[in-house]
Amino acid sequence: AGPLRTDATAGPGTKIRRMLPAVVAVPVIAALVSALAVRTGISRPAAAISTGAILATLALVALVGYLVRSLEGADQRQRRLVTELHERRDFADTLLQSMNEAVMVLDANHRVIDVNRRWRELTGNGDDPDGTPSSPPPPSLPPAGTQDWLIRRTDGTEVPVLATMAAIPDAAGQPRGYVATYVDITDRKRAEDELSSHAAELESSNDLLREANAKLAAALAFKNDLTSMLTHDVAQPISSIASLAELLHADWADLPDDIRLELATKINKNTHRLIKMMNDLQLLFRLDTGAVTAQRTPVQMREVVTSVIDELEGADGVVVEVEDDVAALADRQHVWHVVRNLVTNALSYGESPVEVRAGRDAESVVLIVQDRGPGIPEELVPKLFDRFMRGAGLGLFIVRHLVEANGGSVRYERAEPRGARLVVTWEAAAV
Repeated sequence: AGPLRTDATAGPGTKIRRMLPAVVAVPVIAALVSALAVRTGISRPAAAISTGAILATLALVALVGYLVRSLEGADQRQRRLVTELHERRDFADTLLQSMNEAVMVLDANHRVIDVNRRWRELTGNGDDPDGTPSSPPPPSLPPAGTQDWLIRRTDGTEVPVLATMAAIPDAAGQPRGYVATYVDITDRKRAEDELSSHAAELESSNDLLREANAKLAAALAFKNDLTSMLTHDVAQPISSIASLAELLHADWADLPDDIRLELATKINKNTHRLIKMMNDLQLLFRLDTGAVTAQRTPVQMREVVTSVIDELEGADGVVVEVEDDVAALADRQHVWHVVRNLVTNALSYGESPVEVRAGRDAESVVLIVQDRGPGIPEELVPKLFDRFMRGAGLGLFIVRHLVEANGGSVRYERAEPRGARLVVTWEAAAV
């Protein structure tokens, strides 16, 4: 079936074939009639022949006239069909060119048959110098269906599009061609990118906000812990100093000299305790703000341990076992604070004898401070080196930070048969 097929029952050729027997029969019948007339004597032979010729000529003229009329009718019908075909083609082309989507029509072998104006604008394929549309290059076709795709323009840039590839089936269901449509989604992609950028900025802002909230929570916890410590640990020696001083002031004349000395000694002890707390708090503030830095130099462990023991009250029973050539690569002032806090903690919360040992272990220096007290309850061990650990004051928190600032580590071990053992490891200095 084609576009020129009509509903006419017969064309000129068909009609001629149908009339051909009649056209042949007329001269034959005329010849037979003439022969019969001659035989019977009704007419002369010449007249009979003329009569047959005239009949044949009339039949031929009639046939030619009929054929001319049939050809004229067929030509008119063909002209109408061709005109209608051109109109339909022009309509289809106008429809294709007026579409806002870029459209490419291909045959069964994916060869380009036609493209519309929007496709040329999208791909950058303009007109040739003579004004005729340039032939499109072999396309990069998307898979069947609808999905995001990239079209490469003639200048090398890529345009994001929503591509749809659909087959045009024939009567047997096999593809006789394909239609590919492309919708420019540059604005949508730009909006998505902007949205993603805003989302990333928002997530970054949220991270900063969470970090600020964490710092605020830490600062609030620090304030609460500091208030609790000032309320208990600092208030107690101040209250004791105030009470003892008031007693001395009120009963100075009535008190014997030994009682005066005892009360003054207690005031002095509580004063030194308070001074140590203030020094620890000052160091704590510096640690909390990150202002503490380590200046690492070779530090003789025996000299530091001896100086700490000599300054501490009640440290006469401390057993020191430190070799002369043991030197740690650390900040001397930090090492001094670490030894002093560990020994003070052992004397305050443990039981005698307190042992301080230091020695080389491969490329490290190991400091051990051990007492014979009850040790640390298991439930408190995970938070032993936290800030404001109840029962340990600020000492172990300061120890941990000062040791780590010098590249070392500190840990707790349960001593056998009883007691607490604190083990500090530093890098050994070259001797």
